Amino acid sequence: MGLVSAVLLSSVSRTAMADEAPKPTAPVPAVLAQKAELRSLDRQYEFIGRVEALEKVDLRARVKGFLGPRLFKDGEDVKQGRILFTIEREPFEADVAQKKAQVASAEATRTFAKQQLDRANELRQSNSSAISEAKVDERIAELAKADAALMEAQAALKDAEINLSYTEIKSPLDGRIGRPSVSPGNLVSPESGVLATVVAEDPVQVLFPVTQRDLLEHRKRSGASGKMTVKVKLADGSLYDEIGQIDFLDVQVNPKTDGQIVRAMMPNPNETLTDGQTVRVVIVQEATSKVVAIPKSAIAVDQSGAYVFIVNDKNVVTQRRVKLGPEKGGQIAIPEGLSENELVVVQGHQRVRNGVTVSVQMATPPKTEQSVSKP
Repeated sequence: MGLVSAVLLSSVSRTAMADEAPKPTAPVPAVLAQKAELRSLDRQYEFIGRVEALEKVDLRARVKGFLGPRLFKDGEDVKQGRILFTIEREPFEADVAQKKAQVASAEATRTFAKQQLDRANELRQSNSSAISEAKVDERIAELAKADAALMEAQAALKDAEINLSYTEIKSPLDGRIGRPSVSPGNLVSPESGVLATVVAEDPVQVLFPVTQRDLLEHRKRSGASGKMTVKVKLADGSLYDEIGQIDFLDVQVNPKTDGQIVRAMMPNPNETLTDGQTVRVVIVQEATSKVVAIPKSAIAVDQSGAYVFIVNDKNVVTQRRVKLGPEKGGQIAIPEGLSENELVVVQGHQRVRNGVTVSVQMATPPKTEQSVSKP
């Protein structure tokens, strides 16, 4: 019994000592944090737009005839007044010559009628009985008829000369011409359709629809908003070098989309933009005041909304509800809920909760300020 008692006492003693030994403490969670900063953040909007030439002309034949040699290269820049196509001139030159002959004949008839009237008037003045009043009236009528015939012949000549001028199809504007749709030697007429198209590509207009909501928001901000810059994003995602300017808002709203067409004029010196091209229109509205901004990674969201974790001077974490503003490029504006220089957790949210003490490592803030887009 003595041995058994000793063993039991020894076991109880070891158990009591184990209970009295200090328990290991949990490691302090490590987080990455950054201070909220005041920044001048631009507001950015993007819309789908389409490039349209400011001036575009379809060249068509205005008279019937065989098409002559082509006087341009496909895609060539052409000047206003340059001859691009010709239609055989001989039939129209012959028609002009014929009409000139008819004018000459009408002028001769008119001259004769005038002489006859002058003689009748002389006889009437010298001897009233030598010629009747009716004969004088007849001579007056013949002169009037000759005048009308001359005017008709002159009008026919003018029409023939106009038709002759149509045998030279000229560019009505400075621009670039596309490929022709009809080859030389074919018979063309006004019903033949478009021979080629000339497009003025500098500047171009970019048309894009804007919803009524966006327009109302812009008008509310227009009184205090900064300068507005219009740029174009190309198909590969790159920004076009030139800066545009909005100069027109359509007078009607599309009832199907509740949007209005806005026009931006864009310089196009290198012909990068092409008629019919689809682009993204980027409108940046410069900020006139600074707002509190933090990295987007600092934001967490639950059923109650967005929140962040704030770290105080004792490294204790506190959950804070915030209101989100526009964001872009990893930065987000916080119009309500944060103050400048407050320390927010940007990495390690899953390891912390409200009231927990943390080990803080400072994150490196971005060197440049990022513009923001509408949420």
